[in-house]
Amino acid sequence: MSEIIKPNTDFTTILDIIEASRRRAMKAVNAELITMYWEVGKYLSSLVAGSSFGDKVIDEVAAYIAKSNPTIKGFNRRGLYRMKQFYETYRYDEIVTPLVTQISWTNHLLIMSGSKTAEERRFYIELCIRENYSKRELERQMDSAYYQRYVLSAGKQLPEQIPEEARGRFLDSYVLEFLDLPEQYSESNLKKAILGNLKNFILEFGRDFTFIGEEYRVQVGGQDFYIDLLFYNRALSCLVPIELKIGKFKPEHIGQINFYLEALDRDVKKPNENPSVGVILCATKDDAIVEYALSRSMSPTMVADYTLQLPDKKLLEQKVREIAMLADGSGDD
Repeated sequence: MSEIIKPNTDFTTILDIIEASRRRAMKAVNAELITMYWEVGKYLSSLVAGSSFGDKVIDEVAAYIAKSNPTIKGFNRRGLYRMKQFYETYRYDEIVTPLVTQISWTNHLLIMSGSKTAEERRFYIELCIRENYSKRELERQMDSAYYQRYVLSAGKQLPEQIPEEARGRFLDSYVLEFLDLPEQYSESNLKKAILGNLKNFILEFGRDFTFIGEEYRVQVGGQDFYIDLLFYNRALSCLVPIELKIGKFKPEHIGQINFYLEALDRDVKKPNENPSVGVILCATKDDAIVEYALSRSMSPTMVADYTLQLPDKKLLEQKVREIAMLADGSGDD
């Protein structure tokens, strides 16, 4: 006797199968497209190198394609030059070359035009792959100088209690320009704005963060205590409480987050999960005070500041250059 399908049967599995298949198909099409652009760029690079007319030969190629097959789009002089530039930018980069087919052509163009060094290009390609950025999301990260902020964060001395795998997944400074807050606001306003823009907030922190709740209650000694925001990080397999402060960082904030970390690890964390990592997100901070405050703390805690407007990218680029110069200078001793 055949099984009778009940009217309320959940058929969502078939939608998941279809969607997964579509994603794989799109990735395959994108990989083939990028491979074609790479091969065209390689051909053009060789053609230009052997031509006495230099780049002008690309005009002849574009005219030939337009005449031979007018229906082909994207192979005008500008498009062909970008393919040549694409190939020549990465042909000797053994790290990037195997990765180029994993992101879209649109994102490649953004990275090539918006990055100034090979390191910055490589960073954004790897970030795009890990976070699966759309064009709009990548534009936002580049406008907010995400690479420069990452480099500057990596240069900061972190507490030994921060797990090795967590280093590099947290920034020293976050940009929350999307909150659109007035000049005067409270911690409650800040929290409400974050919850109303949770997708952008997670974009800034990283897609491995999953939101659990606001004003998350932990009970200790018969009393209730509330964590501003609680997230779970899938890559780190740990809970991440975030405490919001609209003023300067104060040493007493460490005691508060340590208390929450202890409560979460004792009563909420599952046996297969790693110890929780805390984040204090404040409007401003003095690095010396932060270092003193964390020096004797046994809990893994990050202290970061935030800004409500896009940073001065040129200023951050200058700071990155200064760090690189100091690093080069130290190697000469």
